[in-house]
Amino acid sequence: MKLYTIDGNRLKSVDNHSFKLEKEIQTLVENNLDELFNLEFVKSELPIKNFRLDTLAYDQENKSFVIIEYKRERNFSVIDQGYTYMSILLNNKADFILEYHDHCGITLKKNEVDWTQSKVIFISPYFTEYQKTSVDFKDVPFELWEIKRYVNGLIGLNQHKTTSKESITATSKSKEDVVLKVTQQVTVHTEESLLNKSKSRPEWVVEIYKKLRDRVLNLGEVEVVPKKRIVSFQRKYPILGVSIHNEGLYCVLNMRRGTLQDPSGFSILFDEDALHVGEGDYYFNIQQDTDLDYVMFLINQSYKKKLA
Repeated sequence: MKLYTIDGNRLKSVDNHSFKLEKEIQTLVENNLDELFNLEFVKSELPIKNFRLDTLAYDQENKSFVIIEYKRERNFSVIDQGYTYMSILLNNKADFILEYHDHCGITLKKNEVDWTQSKVIFISPYFTEYQKTSVDFKDVPFELWEIKRYVNGLIGLNQHKTTSKESITATSKSKEDVVLKVTQQVTVHTEESLLNKSKSRPEWVVEIYKKLRDRVLNLGEVEVVPKKRIVSFQRKYPILGVSIHNEGLYCVLNMRRGTLQDPSGFSILFDEDALHVGEGDYYFNIQQDTDLDYVMFLINQSYKKKLA
């Protein structure tokens, strides 16, 4: 990633200030887990089953554990290490529950954790094309993030995303294959899988979702994050959660009670302390005749709030 500053009408490149040690990257990320990934820090250098996991984190939104590994060298296998760590996590659930209790002071039960949303994040200044290609499958529970440090205290963080529709299970030939064992327990959700979840999905629902998606993305720096039950539109934190049904779109707006300007009364307040998917205190439904201009007026308030 090239970075520039603007000097009048001229661009000036910003020099790279490379990380000398993996520990520098680890310390920086662990001190900023909430800002970078919206994750809760659990423990650094976790020893388990003859391995040492660099960082253990917890995803409060998905109720799942996340393992983070940092690399400076380019000769490691993302696939081998990733599936090894996922296997360790899924085969030693009680140990991870205990670590969370010991370091965060909160007791979790196994059934309170969504193990299907477990994942490994690799962070490195550089990934080879071989490493990127090795995870280029739709159902690999790993994320590759390249981190760059520049002069003047600037940091760049960029995720490698796959566009493949192929499944990695097609490469697994044995029932004893660790890939198959992990894949059977972990689900990587995509927009496509959520849109096609129902075979009887009306075409108008798909079309109105795509229209809404395009308009939300046009707001600016918005990321589409498919989850177990919703598609979450995020900048750093969720702006909007969309659940796709045959009757339309069920949307949760991340605005707190009493903060949304809604002169038409289109949105509905959740009951206080009501459990629901998505983040926020307001929801509304989008159907064929819904005024998307007014919907965007509401969503824009959440977007601007998160920018502030």
